[in-house]
Amino acid sequence: MGHDRYEILIEPAPVGDGSGFYAVVPDLPGCVSDGETPDKARANALGAIADWIAAAEELGRVVPEPSGGRLFA
Repeated sequence: MGHDRYEILIEPAPVGDGSGFYAVVPDLPGCVSDGETPDKARANALGAIADWIAAAEELGRVVPEPSGGRLFA
């Protein structure tokens, strides 16, 4: 399954958290990342998706299918 099929929501980090952007993958609970730019946050999120899926599979947990959302960047 292509990791880029998961919806990635990217938003600016709150002012108190410094500069940069957060990336959240709604279909994978707890799968979040960040980056200095939206593109870097998206790239880091793709890595986080791969890590999330690998950990779930190692633990014998079900990996949710992408909900069909579109990729935000």
